[in-house]
Amino acid sequence: MKSRHWDRLGNGGISFTELGFGTAPLGNLYRAVSDEDAHNVLQAAWDSGCRYFDTAPLYGLGLSETRVGNFLRGKPRDEYVISTKAGRLLKVCPPERRTGIGKFFETPTREEVYDYSYDGVMRSFEASFERTGLDRFDILFCHDVDVFTHGSREASDARVEEFMRGGYYAMLSLRDQGVIKAFGGGINESDVCETLARRGDFDLFLLAGRYTLLEQAALDTFLPLCTERGIGIVLGGPYNSGILARGPSEDAQYNYSSAPKEIIERVRRINAICEDHGVRMIEAALNFPLRHPAVVSVIPGGQSVAEVRSNREILGREIPQTLWSMLKSEGLMRQDAPV
Repeated sequence: MKSRHWDRLGNGGISFTELGFGTAPLGNLYRAVSDEDAHNVLQAAWDSGCRYFDTAPLYGLGLSETRVGNFLRGKPRDEYVISTKAGRLLKVCPPERRTGIGKFFETPTREEVYDYSYDGVMRSFEASFERTGLDRFDILFCHDVDVFTHGSREASDARVEEFMRGGYYAMLSLRDQGVIKAFGGGINESDVCETLARRGDFDLFLLAGRYTLLEQAALDTFLPLCTERGIGIVLGGPYNSGILARGPSEDAQYNYSSAPKEIIERVRRINAICEDHGVRMIEAALNFPLRHPAVVSVIPGGQSVAEVRSNREILGREIPQTLWSMLKSEGLMRQDAPV
């Protein structure tokens, strides 16, 4: 598998495989996965050549980190890259207060407590070491200081301030000491990423679902800023929660919820153009973000061996330039999107 080397700081940098693995599904997102099946999925990702794995305390309330750590502890440490996130502490709670009821299944009984302070980030980082059993992480992301998570612009702005006053300096210290090679934000909105990028010395952003075959608003100002400053982008959610993989059905998922009618119709039009060019929409969706020079890896994740193998098979698939041209001429893709 091809890799992309990022070295903004001149410290040797990080080599990302173009296809990474997002491990939220292995935290029993939407359905329970057995330990054996989770191991098999991770093994399939490894066998496919994937060497970048992203996890977080939120994913299965520690379950994803535990499973990923169990798997990677048997691998040579210099052969893979791993990132985790901070901003939530997990506390034991009564079953009825467990975070993620109806979203995460058969997880530890924990509730999330948001904490973007200096001490909160350090405590979260230490807890991630304990859950994974690993000796080091390569990247630490500030997780979800966005409107999608906190419900309003005011609440998001307050979390950004909390992080920039405290947790930011924790991450900066960890990087300066060489404990991690890079830090950044794992965030659902490009404008919040841009706010952080303009206020601090950030290396990488894990942008979830906001630069895809369906959405390219990040091209306005955020991605040009990243290109200018050498900031790398890990692109999560290239299928926009599934609709670009499974197609424009009435029960399609978009942005972790039921897709609105206007999104279904837009995807229907994109899908029709892909079919006219003999390309499956999922193929175009996975390969499109990698056309942008700031993108270092795309991490679709997967809950089954079949999904992992499918992603690997379509990575690097030849996409006719006429397909991109038609999407642009029909107003379904930004004219300035690199293709």
